[in-house]
Amino acid sequence: MQNIENIIFDYGNVIFMIDFAKAHKAFTDLGVKGVEKVFAHTEQTALFDDFDMGKVSAAQFRDGIREVTGKADLTDQQIDNAWNSLLIGVPKGRHELLLQLKDRYNTFLLSNNNEIHYQSIMEYLKKEHALEDNSSFFIKDYYSHLLGMRKPNSNIFEFVLQTHQLEPEKTLFIDDSPQHLVTAKKLGIQTELLTAPDTLELLVQRRKLL
Repeated sequence: MQNIENIIFDYGNVIFMIDFAKAHKAFTDLGVKGVEKVFAHTEQTALFDDFDMGKVSAAQFRDGIREVTGKADLTDQQIDNAWNSLLIGVPKGRHELLLQLKDRYNTFLLSNNNEIHYQSIMEYLKKEHALEDNSSFFIKDYYSHLLGMRKPNSNIFEFVLQTHQLEPEKTLFIDDSPQHLVTAKKLGIQTELLTAPDTLELLVQRRKLL
């Protein structure tokens, strides 16, 4: 390894698998038109950015969805079900790998998240893995909606680096979004883009992290 002491992980499609196509289909099935222009992996409207940063509540987000889609009759449950449909789960062995990495490195989670997804993920972890949250896998797990900041903005990276006194050049950031890596690189952080069919397990093996 190239002098790595710290690893910062993204959550979606690095640890917890997600599928944007499922949410696009779910909203389309509700009669929403052009949903791919409202939110996508690489770009989304201000409503989703604000929700990621906790600037709007779940109730305000649902009202925003009704407004941008022109579907005033959508129920809270319909919106939540469609929005959460992209959440798949954690592959077998992934949590065990995180614990192995935590034994060797200072590990952190840095996730763009929101109130509705966060609640669903916590329920999933409790039901499927008997976990209260993700805290056991990291020195600290950070979520954008609780911090009031989101990737790719530099302030969220700077916050983690400064809070934990991490040297950027000794820190590896793993994410599936190229635009997030651009910011990390500018701050001197080592980066790895992780996209299917690549997996965290393959990346760990390739970079000889263990």
